[in-house]
Amino acid sequence: MDELDLITRLGLALAIGLLFGLERGWHGREESEGDRIAGVRTFALTGLLGGITGWLSTLTAPVLPGLALIAIAILLAASYWVRLREDDDFGLTTEIALLLAFVLGAVSILGEMTVAAAAAVVSTLLLAMKAILHHWVRQIERFELHALFKLALISVVVLPFLPNEGYGPGAVLNPFDIWRAVVIVAALSFFGYIAIRIAGTRIGIPATGLFGGLASSTSTTLALARLVRANGGLAPLAATGIIIAGSVTFLRILALVAIFEPALVLPLAAPMLAMAATGFLGALALHLGTSDRKQAPGGLDDIANPLELRVALTFGVLLALVLIGVHYLREWLGTEGVLMAAALSGLTDVDALTISVARLVGDDLAAASGATAIFIAAAVNTAVKGGICLVAGGSRLGLRVMLVYLAVILAGVAALWSGL
Repeated sequence: MDELDLITRLGLALAIGLLFGLERGWHGREESEGDRIAGVRTFALTGLLGGITGWLSTLTAPVLPGLALIAIAILLAASYWVRLREDDDFGLTTEIALLLAFVLGAVSILGEMTVAAAAAVVSTLLLAMKAILHHWVRQIERFELHALFKLALISVVVLPFLPNEGYGPGAVLNPFDIWRAVVIVAALSFFGYIAIRIAGTRIGIPATGLFGGLASSTSTTLALARLVRANGGLAPLAATGIIIAGSVTFLRILALVAIFEPALVLPLAAPMLAMAATGFLGALALHLGTSDRKQAPGGLDDIANPLELRVALTFGVLLALVLIGVHYLREWLGTEGVLMAAALSGLTDVDALTISVARLVGDDLAAASGATAIFIAAAVNTAVKGGICLVAGGSRLGLRVMLVYLAVILAGVAALWSGL
C-alpha cells in the first residue's frame, strides 16, 4: 500500500478506538479517573496500536498481531483479577471492547476498511443499548426463550439433513422445503409477537395492530374483538388496530412471495399494495375520528408464540395438507381447482396457500393465475376477519371493520383487474 493509503487506514484505526472510547467514557462518566479501566485515550491508543501492529506484520512476521493481542489480553486479565478482588460483581464488557478495538484496528490495515468501520459502529450500538437489551431480556418469558432455542436447534441441526426430494401424490411433499417454510413463517411471525411482548399494550392499540399483523392478524383480530366485547367503548380504537393488522397481512404476503417465488412479486404488487394502502387509509380515518383514544387494558394473550413447537408443527401440517389439496384440485379441475383451493384455504390461513401457489408457479402454473389465487385467499381471509369482528366484537366493531374491508377488497379487485 502507498503512503496515503496507509495514513487513511491508520486514521480509521484511530477513529474506531475513539468511537469505542467515547461510548465507554460516557458510560463511566460518573466514575472517578482512577476507577475506570480504560477511557477515550486508552481506547484510541489501542485502536491505533492494532493498526500499527497490522502494518508492521506486513513488513515482518504475519504472526505479530496475534502475539500483540495475546499480550493485551494478559494485561487485561491481570487488571480484571485485581479489580475482581475488590468487587465480586464486575463485568467484562470494557475488556472485551478493548480487545475488539485492537482487532478492528488491525483489520483496518490488513482487511476491508468498510467491514472494519461497519463492525465498529454495530459494536458501539450494542454497547450503548445495554439498558434496552437488558429490559428486553427481562420481558421475555422462560418458555419463549426455550421455544426459540428449540426451533434454532431443529432449524440449524435438523433442516440440513432433511431429504430434499418430493414424496406423496405428485411429489408435492418435500420435507426440506416444508420445514424451511415453517422456519421462515415462524421467524417472521416471531418478530411481531416479541415486539408485542416487549412493548406491551402501552404502545396503544394501533401500534399493537401493526405488530400483531406480523405475528398473526387473525389472532390479533380475535383478541381485540374480545376486548370490545368486554368494553364496548374500545370499539372505534380496536377497529383501527384490527384494520392495521389486516393491512400488514398484505405486505407480509408480498414478503413471502419474494422469498419463495420472486416471479410472483410483480403481478401481486399492485393488488396487495392497493389493499394495504386502502386499509391503512381507512384505519387512519377511523383513528382521526376517534376522540377517546384509550389504550388496550391487556388481554392480547390469545396470540400464541409462533416459535413454540406445537404452533410451528401445526403450520407444517397445515402446509402439507394445503399442498396435497391444491395438487388434487388442480389435477381434477385445472387452474379453476387452484382458485377453489385458494378460497377454501383463505378461510383459515393465507401463508400456507401463498407458499403452495408459489411452488406451483415455480413449476408450471402461470404467474397471473398464481397471483389471482393468492388474491382470492387474501380476500376471503379478509372477509372472514370482518365476520370475526361482527360475531366476537358486536355490531359497533364489526360494521366499522367490514366497511373498510369492503373498500379494501374492491381496491384489490380493481388493481388485479387492471393488471391482467
